[in-house]
Amino acid sequence: MVSKKKRFGDDEIAIFDDGCIYKRGDYWHFRLWLKAENKYARKSLGTTNRATALERGKVIYLELLANQQSGKKYFSLNAKEGVRLFLERRTRDIGFGIRKGRHGTITTHLNHWLDFIGRDAKLKDLGRTACEDYFNKRMASAKRPLAHTTLLNEQGTINSMMKYLFRHNEVLIDSFDFPKLDPYHVDTNLIKRQTFTPSEYQQVIKAMRAYGSKVKNKLDDDEWRMRQLMRHYFIIAANSGLRSGEQQQLRWSDVEIVRNEKGQSFQHKILARISVRKETSKVKKPREFLCRGGFYFERLRELFPPKNLNDLIFSLDGETRLTNRAVGYHFDKITEQAGIADRKIRKIVPYSLRHFMVTHRVLSGLSFQQVAEMIGSSAFQIGKVYYHLNEERRFTNATADYVRDESGRYIPI
Repeated sequence: MVSKKKRFGDDEIAIFDDGCIYKRGDYWHFRLWLKAENKYARKSLGTTNRATALERGKVIYLELLANQQSGKKYFSLNAKEGVRLFLERRTRDIGFGIRKGRHGTITTHLNHWLDFIGRDAKLKDLGRTACEDYFNKRMASAKRPLAHTTLLNEQGTINSMMKYLFRHNEVLIDSFDFPKLDPYHVDTNLIKRQTFTPSEYQQVIKAMRAYGSKVKNKLDDDEWRMRQLMRHYFIIAANSGLRSGEQQQLRWSDVEIVRNEKGQSFQHKILARISVRKETSKVKKPREFLCRGGFYFERLRELFPPKNLNDLIFSLDGETRLTNRAVGYHFDKITEQAGIADRKIRKIVPYSLRHFMVTHRVLSGLSFQQVAEMIGSSAFQIGKVYYHLNEERRFTNATADYVRDESGRYIPI
């Protein structure tokens, strides 16, 4: 460190040649030019006594010298600047360590943190307990109930940023001490509310048919094509349980139509073998499964003939991926037309189709493990989220009955 000022006035007392103490009013202050940061470090010594001021000034000087030599900065970034630095670093990782969509998620997480901590908060003023009330504030400000896993993901992003800033000497701590959360905590009542009942789903199917009618709605070709695409998107979502990202990136090469001669209905006779690629899977694991509704893929292929097998299935041109905004818009229109009046209170969203698929499969007799293999989850997680279905199955088992037909066979009723 080299002082910007080599000579000091009569009212300034040099400390180790390039630092000094000086009086402002009745109190002594310390000053030192930091060449690395191109600024003066100034600090009140909190005393009117000259000898005490000299001792305190020397301590501060030596501490500053040690910190500057180790690369630590004296002046602090604010929270907004820290987030900007971290996001710039992560932007360079797109295509290597993360995807563009993941970068968007990181940005969202850190914007929630900025809302909590304050954009102008000095990073070096933050201690480990600065976020001890983060979860409560996030829960209170959220528009819908938040899963514990959502909050844990945000916590991980925030502390990843802190570790990065700590390595670059921008903060004094490498992480915050967040309260402990149960990563498997699930609001099962919320899941039940967000799931369609069988009768509601039939209303939705009927509404989708009407919504896609070209004559009834006087649709032009572009709007009719879009509505037909969305109609098949939602039906296939309910039959496959695919996550939105997996379904929107599905290509014709990922789907094979399988004929099942033993099936008793067209949905059972024509199945679809779906391959979810590792790069499109949320959990980064490929999987393959059979699901009902192969007929809908066949019909979609007739409506939108692909140019080649690499075309996206759920796309008007085979290349442009559907947006979540478009999916949400048409879903809201269809559920409104279906007459599901409390859909907003119950938080009925496109993901409700995945809930419906899982519920339908479990109540049809499949084990949690079998369903987990289809939707790319774990049996443990399925059990945590949908364990309430066991009670419904118990009621079904307890109240099952039968009659005997004319040939002597026992038929369940």
